[in-house]
This record gives sequence, structure tokens and C-alpha cells, in this order.
Amino acid sequence: MTERAPGSRLRAGKLPPELLGRLLDGVPQTDPRVVLGPRVGEDAALIDMGGRYLAAKTDPITFATDMIGWYLVQINCNDLAVMGATPRWLMATLLLPEGTAEAEVEEVFGQLTRACAEQGIALVGGHTEVTYGLPRAVAVGVLLGEAEPGEVVLTSGVRNGDAIVLTKGVAVEGASVLAREARGDLLSAGVDEATLEAAAAMLFEPGIGVRRDAEIARGAADVHAMHDPTEGGIASGLAEMAAAAGVGLTVEREAIPVLDECRAICDALGLDPLGLIASGALLVAVDPGDAPAVVGALNAGGIDARVIGRADAATDGVTLRSGGEPGPMPVFERDELARHFGA
Repeated sequence: MTERAPGSRLRAGKLPPELLGRLLDGVPQTDPRVVLGPRVGEDAALIDMGGRYLAAKTDPITFATDMIGWYLVQINCNDLAVMGATPRWLMATLLLPEGTAEAEVEEVFGQLTRACAEQGIALVGGHTEVTYGLPRAVAVGVLLGEAEPGEVVLTSGVRNGDAIVLTKGVAVEGASVLAREARGDLLSAGVDEATLEAAAAMLFEPGIGVRRDAEIARGAADVHAMHDPTEGGIASGLAEMAAAAGVGLTVEREAIPVLDECRAICDALGLDPLGLIASGALLVAVDPGDAPAVVGALNAGGIDARVIGRADAATDGVTLRSGGEPGPMPVFERDELARHFGA
């Protein structure tokens, strides 16, 4: 983990884990109804409303501009689904650059309402404005849902010896965003039209949503933990999982499926798919005896899934075994998407 001097400048993307952890450690928790407050690695907050929990999540869309309203619903929905919560109510803030056409705003609202209808979510409010100085639209969602106390799944629930299952592969979101937002660069780098079309379509199939993945996994076995890897890719998602649970993870490099379109795009742009924003994948920790049932149920549901590693008692993060040789998992201080766009 990289140490930073006080006052050092930050790059685009998530805050460094050590900085975020230090900030969150200083947040006072004075309301006894807050069952789960802000913690590194956990995907949402939980508030006891008397017999049921209110699950609350907020997440922005900052890089994608194409289908931004649809993205917003999927990304926030993922973070409630991995906790075993049912998404219910969405508030959305949309900040638009000067010169945005009315038709563009109408299109984003249409995306929001269609995506909410597909997920059974009510769009209950928010804020929209044209904002000075923005180079692109930014959308922020606040999603609320409900969870039964006995059904909650936490990232910190990983147990020593658990099998780690990965769905879909990497990196669905990153490959799709690059195919849509960096098309010219990719064509110039020799990526063919068919690959770009296939990558752009991955936004919907296999898709960046993991709600169905999570529901199938939970229905197949007693799932100990789930996590939705996003910025920083699968490498950062695994590190967050290990840190939240206080365990080590040993992952087999050859077991991580890199989608063909993602491989072609990353090779062309000189990016590492392990550090590319990975929404669409789901990490599941489960007793190794239950792993075949979880993998089988996901595969039967048309979702590719496989065991990529295991949890152990070590607390020094994630070990990546490549060709049978152990080494450290790469650390990405910023997502490979941000690196490409120079953010």
C-alpha cells in the first residue's frame, strides 16, 4: 500500500483506501439505529426502522456519457443487491454542461424511468441543473431499499477457507465504456468494428447489473459475503473484500476470465484488465463445499461463474498466483479507464 505525505495531490477516482479509512474512522456514530455506517469495502448503509432495515446507497456516474441515466440505476442497484436488500426508491441528481440540448435531457430522463421500471424502483425525486464549468454530464443517485435483518450479506463476512466465486468475467463495464467513449482511439489502434460493436453491446448482455447474479447465488447456498467490483477493477474489488473481512485472499490468475473484447481493447490501449472498472462482475464468498452448487446454479441461469481463489487467515491482502508462482496482486491507484482518459 502506498503511503502519502499529508497534503499530497490526489488523482481522479476513488480515494486511496488508507485515506478513506482514516476519514471514516473519524465519523461519529451517535444514532443507535445505524446498524452499518460508512466502512471501507461495504456497499451500503443499514438503518434499523423497526423490524426491517432501510438500505441506503449513493453512487455517481462520472465517465460514461452515453446511457448515463441507465448506468445510474444499474450501478446503485448493484450495491443494494449484493447486501441482500431489495431496491425500492431512487433520487437522482443530474448536473449538465452548458449548451446541453433539451432533447438530451429528455433522453436521460427516459433512460432513468425505463431502467427504474425494469428494476421495480420508484423515481421519487432529485435535482437537475445546467452547471458552469463541467466538461461532461455527471449523474448522482441515492438509492433506498429494504432488507430483512436475517438476510443481510456483508462484504466483511468472508471466512477463512471460503471459496471465491466470480461471475461473468472482466471487465464488462470498462470494455463497454471504452468501446463507446474511445471509439476513435480504438479504431486507430487497429481494433475492428465488430469487436467494438460487441464490446459496446456488453452493457446490456451480459450486462453491468448483478442483481440477478446475487439472487441466484443466495438461493443456491448460504452465501457468506458478496462484493461488486467497480473502480480499480477486479484487483481493487478483491483488495476491498480482503480488507473488510480481515482475511487474506489467494487468487489464481489463470482462473480469472478476461472477456475477449476486453482483452482486445486493453491490448490496443496498453491497459491492464485487472484494473479496469468491472461492474457486471460479482464476487461471492461461500463455503468450499457449497461452491459447486453456487457455480452450477449461476451457470444454469445463463451466467458464467467459476471459482478463482480462496480465503485464508493471512491479513496481508491479496496474493495473485500466476503460472503456479505467488506474487502480489497489482495495486491500481486509479482506474485504468481514468488513466486512458488522462484524468
